[in-house]
Amino acid sequence: MKKLYWRPPHISRTALVLVAILAVGVLVLVESYPVVRKQDHYGARIAAARLSRDCMEAIKAEKQRLGHKIDLEVDPAETGIIGESLTSVTSNTGFLSAKLTSTNPNFAALVVHFLMEAGVQEGDVVAVAVSGSFPGLNVSTFAAVKTLGLEPIIIASTASSEWGANHVDYLWLDMERTLRDKKLVDFGSVAATHGGIDDLGVGITDKGRDLLDVAMDRNGVRKLAPTSLADSIDKRMALYDEMAGNRLIKAYINVGGGSASVGTHVGKKQFTPGLNTEPPRSKTVPDSVMLRFAKRDVPVIHLSRVKLLAERFGLPYEPRAAVPLGHGRVFVGSEYNRWLALGGLVAILVVMFAFLRWDIGMRVLRGMRPRDTNETPEHMV
Repeated sequence: MKKLYWRPPHISRTALVLVAILAVGVLVLVESYPVVRKQDHYGARIAAARLSRDCMEAIKAEKQRLGHKIDLEVDPAETGIIGESLTSVTSNTGFLSAKLTSTNPNFAALVVHFLMEAGVQEGDVVAVAVSGSFPGLNVSTFAAVKTLGLEPIIIASTASSEWGANHVDYLWLDMERTLRDKKLVDFGSVAATHGGIDDLGVGITDKGRDLLDVAMDRNGVRKLAPTSLADSIDKRMALYDEMAGNRLIKAYINVGGGSASVGTHVGKKQFTPGLNTEPPRSKTVPDSVMLRFAKRDVPVIHLSRVKLLAERFGLPYEPRAAVPLGHGRVFVGSEYNRWLALGGLVAILVVMFAFLRWDIGMRVLRGMRPRDTNETPEHMV
């Protein structure tokens, strides 16, 4: 019985193996020799990280001058940015690993990255919320804002969770003053609240709240005295708008998990760590300053869930030693060498074509010329 269809000649197994070996070799070459490129605005990223490091060194020196010794078990990199576990002004529990990660001055480059992605330009107004819980991230934010020449409107939550700026005689507002005195930055918080639960200092003793008030007074910061979480959100928004005047606020930067800023722990998780250009799609997002700015189409930069940010941009998690400036994918990125990949693909195609021609040629010489595929089988005539 004759076959109904012509079956083309097979390429030899030897040829197929050789092509496969070549393909694997090309793959190894492309994977082994990526192109390393500096990220956009590399100079600004490095400058911000350098300023962040200088700011942290200034804070460390002032803390030591005040008699606060560095506990190497808690702060092995000797950053001087890590506070204590529990003091009169500690508002909540905290994760030491996250606090250690946030002391990396290269986070300033990450803030630069997010701000540039948000489309801000020199001279633009940005709204900022900081708390005592992450002084390292606060410093990096200040450094990025200063480096890019932005005009910040900053509202602080004075209290701190564990391991933050919770030395009763040297809170975050005092750290800001140190940075201004050293002429590292020329701005600071225009107002502050107690912070803590509901932004009202809930859970902090009367003595602790008094100490927070004293810190605001000695640093000349305007006190916001909200009566509820909703009132705190209203007061913060009103102050941002008042200070901005007729200028547009081009971005909102939130550092940490301040209740009014993120809308409690539920709202904190609704926003993606990093840049958010639209509100969360969930219908159950609690009211917050972040949500209100997002609904105004103002880009929101959410500096929270530090581990995720570190992993995403190649920054070390819980570093045990000082991290060099310029370290991480936030500064340099690698990508496949397109020319090498294209050359490899061309080589594979050329070799496949050569083997095909050679194999067909050999079969023709042996008298195995393939039948015309358009030939009609005899039994169908």
